[in-house]
Amino acid sequence: MEAPFHRLSDLFAQLGLPTDEASMRAFLARHAPLAPEVALADAPWWTPAQARFLREALCQDADWAEPVEQLDALLRVPQA
Repeated sequence: MEAPFHRLSDLFAQLGLPTDEASMRAFLARHAPLAPEVALADAPWWTPAQARFLREALCQDADWAEPVEQLDALLRVPQA
């Protein structure tokens, strides 16, 4: 059985965030860059449920891990 493929917009939907391109770009612009010493799940803007989901996705190497890692990478660099 093949693992499902999740896009970044799917992750935004899972987190209860708007999934249109403009909203996702605005989220990144508002929150990036995330300091290197702060784990993605520990960022102050997440709700407890969102932080738990992000943490579990990475710890369990779930099918959500790839888009979570992509979001983490995007938040580490300043957005234009």
